[in-house]
Amino acid sequence: MRTASINRKTAETDIKLTLNVDGSGESKIDSGCGFLDHMLTLFAKHGRFDLELKCIGDTQVDDHHTVEDIGISLGQAFKSALSDKKGMVRYGYMILPMDETLVLSAIDFSGRSYLNYDLQIPTEKVGTFDTELVEEFFLGFVRNCECTLHLKQLDGTNSHHIIEGAFKSVARSMKDAVKIDEKFADEILSTKGVL
Repeated sequence: MRTASINRKTAETDIKLTLNVDGSGESKIDSGCGFLDHMLTLFAKHGRFDLELKCIGDTQVDDHHTVEDIGISLGQAFKSALSDKKGMVRYGYMILPMDETLVLSAIDFSGRSYLNYDLQIPTEKVGTFDTELVEEFFLGFVRNCECTLHLKQLDGTNSHHIIEGAFKSVARSMKDAVKIDEKFADEILSTKGVL
């Protein structure tokens, strides 16, 4: 079972996170930011990851530290849970429709951190959530997970749908990428022999 627990405490946030990569999509999320709770709940569901998260953050200032630090913690959890990545498919992609919105994501658990972020979110806020924080979340995630992620909006003008499409698309891409190919369970999919 590929699992990880992360406890991350700074002057701005106190995060406790547990992850089961081989779960069923169960989640218990309390980030202190309602919109992010919704995104992480559907991320867990569509990726079939079991995820528990409790964050106490300085949301009286804004949601920036909370969103960024949860991205960091989730990235650390995946890196720890996937360990040496033996038997992993490694690559995953998804083109996800959500009503008028179409979002593409492609991921490579390469050991190299890179984010190509190409979402044009038309509003500055969804409810009270600052939409610029979506990029901060994924930056924190890829830097700490050490993966390459391309995220591109192909169509759509509804800010909520674009962000939700992104989280669902990334979850489905990851679900495929972290899958174990039983025929190659003792191999690492790299000519270097490490990822």
